[in-house]
Amino acid sequence: MDAVEWDQRYREADKLWSAMPNLFVEDRLRHRAPGRGLDLAAGEGRNAIWLASLGWEMTAVDFSAVGVSRASAQSDVVEFVVGDVLVWEPETDFDLILIAYLHLEQAEFQRVVQRAREWLRHGGELFMIGHHTSNIESGWGGPQNPKILWDVPAVLEWLDGMTVIESEVVRRPVETDEGRQYARDALIRVQASPRVGPM
Repeated sequence: MDAVEWDQRYREADKLWSAMPNLFVEDRLRHRAPGRGLDLAAGEGRNAIWLASLGWEMTAVDFSAVGVSRASAQSDVVEFVVGDVLVWEPETDFDLILIAYLHLEQAEFQRVVQRAREWLRHGGELFMIGHHTSNIESGWGGPQNPKILWDVPAVLEWLDGMTVIESEVVRRPVETDEGRQYARDALIRVQASPRVGPM
């Protein structure tokens, strides 16, 4: 989907996504010392806004002007930017870069990931969460195109030389009209330099 299609999708719903942060973002980052953070393809800004509430100095980028406008109305602390993550360039580097549920063709996704790793400060973390390739057959919801789903070993190849903090397939509970279902997500966390002590 392009920016125009996402704009229309946002217009068709009062809120497309939950106002709460992603389950794994909240669990893994709740006690992390705040710094300078970047949320790529931030949508309505739920993760960036939550991180900002913990003291993070956040920038959030998305190519949907409607999504960014909706996010900006919820926070005057986060720096929201209308931009395409394939070409947007930051003016600084970051302690944390978040990529959540960004689903692109593999070559484009690889480009985003490899550009993002270059924007990390010494010791900075790249935190990635997205629908796993197994979600179509064994999970719930999400894109049904296997070409844009995440494969953990493939993504780790693009992150060669970084310290792996966590890389696994996780189950995410989703409340539906038919009861609780479980989506299968890829969770990948890497650090720009070797870890020194606990995160």
